[in-house]
Amino acid sequence: MGKTRTRHRVRTYSQVVSGESGRVLVVDDNRVIRQLIRVNLELEGFEVVTAADGAECLEVVHDVMPDAITLDVVMPRLDGVRTAQRLRADPRTSDLPVAIISACTQYEVESGIAAGVDAFLAKPFEPAELIRLVRRLTLREGPPSLDGRQDGRRGAGRAGSARG
Repeated sequence: MGKTRTRHRVRTYSQVVSGESGRVLVVDDNRVIRQLIRVNLELEGFEVVTAADGAECLEVVHDVMPDAITLDVVMPRLDGVRTAQRLRADPRTSDLPVAIISACTQYEVESGIAAGVDAFLAKPFEPAELIRLVRRLTLREGPPSLDGRQDGRRGAGRAGSARG
């Protein structure tokens, strides 16, 4: 008897990674975390580019032209909060949605808010939370209001920020 093939065609990597949902620049010094975030976003149709720290992020951001950026806080060369500050100071990237994905202290959260970070996601996170966050950022929607509807203004939930 010869070999048989399955009838159902399995989706290949190139078919799943379409970039239809937007392009995300994922910045984390931990290769495993970068890979975890990348795979989860690519499975949802995002195009993902990665960087190992804030300095690399700033080197590639203008070439990549992402729809959103995720940053870890503690990284070599340039940490996530200082990277966010530099992104906000550059007119070409000042309006890019930025999220910190990290096990943040309260001080780091407050520093991130002051730097203009749009959202935070604590590690460890559920993949569904990551997807919701990145979708909200790439669609440039504000956080859900108290009644569950979208506010519609990017960064509407950023307390203490001069931007809005």
